[in-house]
Amino acid sequence: MISYIPAILVLVLYFTGLPIAFALFGSTIFFFAFIETGTPVALLLQKFVTSTQSFPLLAIPFFVMSGSIMNYSGISNKLMQFADVLTGHLPGGLAQSNVLLSMLMGGVSGSANADAAMESKLLVPEMEKRGMGKAFSTAITAASSAVTPVIPPGINLIVYALIANCSVGRMFAAGYVPGVLMTVSLMVTVHVISKKRNYSSTRPRRATPKELLLQAIDSIWALLFPFGIIFGMRAGLFTPSEAGAIAVLYTIIVGKFIYKNLKKEHIIPILKETVYGTATVVLIIVAANVFGYYLNYARIPQSLTAFLLNITNNKYVMLMIFNILLLVLGMFLEGGAALIILAPLLVPVITTLGVDVIHFGLICIVNIMIGGLTPPFGSMMFTCCGITDCKVGDFVKECMPFMIALLITLLVITYIPWFTLVVPNAIYGVAG
Repeated sequence: MISYIPAILVLVLYFTGLPIAFALFGSTIFFFAFIETGTPVALLLQKFVTSTQSFPLLAIPFFVMSGSIMNYSGISNKLMQFADVLTGHLPGGLAQSNVLLSMLMGGVSGSANADAAMESKLLVPEMEKRGMGKAFSTAITAASSAVTPVIPPGINLIVYALIANCSVGRMFAAGYVPGVLMTVSLMVTVHVISKKRNYSSTRPRRATPKELLLQAIDSIWALLFPFGIIFGMRAGLFTPSEAGAIAVLYTIIVGKFIYKNLKKEHIIPILKETVYGTATVVLIIVAANVFGYYLNYARIPQSLTAFLLNITNNKYVMLMIFNILLLVLGMFLEGGAALIILAPLLVPVITTLGVDVIHFGLICIVNIMIGGLTPPFGSMMFTCCGITDCKVGDFVKECMPFMIALLITLLVITYIPWFTLVVPNAIYGVAG
């Protein structure tokens, strides 16, 4: 049992306020310095350094930079106009556009917090002017931002693929249908609430086919971005890492020469956001690799697999157990931290039961996104409430219908794997 101490220590250090990367690395050093002293601690430092020398990791800074460039280049405004043309005529039109914009932003930012911050500044004040209330406006902004990382090229999709040692391309392709299901569930919920509260639309009528076509043409450069990445990788034109570099080049060309909103003064903020975003994610991944070395050394995944299989070998029951575990821990752990800690432990169990590793990845990511809406550590909740100055209690009350809608979607994704696997199987073929 003494070998489990570092796993417990990670949680203790994290809850004392230590960043998750340092908690993972510190607990691993503790294990090899004081428990298993036969392995030199210097080898951990070597493991730490060699973990950074991974070609797939190059995808992260490139996609972070492309998302930052798109935000500065006015792509989000083009997507907002397209979303309004599609949904502005519906009850609660701006709230509907809020949800649809988050889905479209998935191919742009890939970050829930970036999307939540942008839409809190862009849409919440306007929604309040239309009488929707600060708490409702903040709640739907946070809830819709949960969709963004599920749509490729979400950073969590890359992180999970690296942890689970599976195809980044298949993970990207698997995100489309779950992301659309989450969007539809939120839009239905907005429609019901807007009808009940008489929230107005932003357009007097449904857009004509001509208006839809013209706006689609105006927004086409942003809309094509995620699909170009997927099909470019499938056609063998570039790897996921090279796709990130192409994404940066694409966004620079579109922002500078087509939309003409990208300026010289944007260079420094873009570089700062790229360095900060990359450093945060990569440091966690590298620390997780070192922590994974401890887990494998102590054979903890094998022990956990045996323990859980003694409880049940029914994969449907096991998936429900994992959903409950992820949702509960998501209330106390930041989403990225939960993914980093739990994925290495749970993937061996689900593969033993014959659950597709790509399917399980989407289950994990949707779970941690729902966790981002819940106190006490919900990152999107705090991002939106901090910007809009909304009280957390009011936020939670208004967010409950949206969380219920997302939980229903989670159950559909969990127990009907076809929704997750239909696109990757169509593009890459059925996994052997």
